[in-house]
Amino acid sequence: MLAHKPVVDHRVYSIRPRGMAEFLDLFERLAMPILLRHLGPPLAFYTSSIGPLNQVVHLWGYDSLDDFEKRSLARDSDPDFAEYLRATTHLVIAQETRIIRPVRFRTLEGQPRA
Repeated sequence: MLAHKPVVDHRVYSIRPRGMAEFLDLFERLAMPILLRHLGPPLAFYTSSIGPLNQVVHLWGYDSLDDFEKRSLARDSDPDFAEYLRATTHLVIAQETRIIRPVRFRTLEGQPRA
């Protein structure tokens, strides 16, 4: 069976052209320690290379909507997170945030992961 979290926070950030390297550096140094502390490791973290460019996509898994709300509040209340937001404001053009849930297909159960 595929490993899933029942609730996934799917985020897409559009970054100012030529600002990706700076954004990723700030994210790794300032945001990632906070996110690991409050949210745990991400399910995935990507940058776009075809289609809409200058985008960062990351997914964080939760056990429930209540778990999502509690951990998000802890992240947002962390004073260090405000520092990260201030440091990256000039780099982020847009943000999309959605909650997605897994679909379980019986035909995929037991299949090896690619």
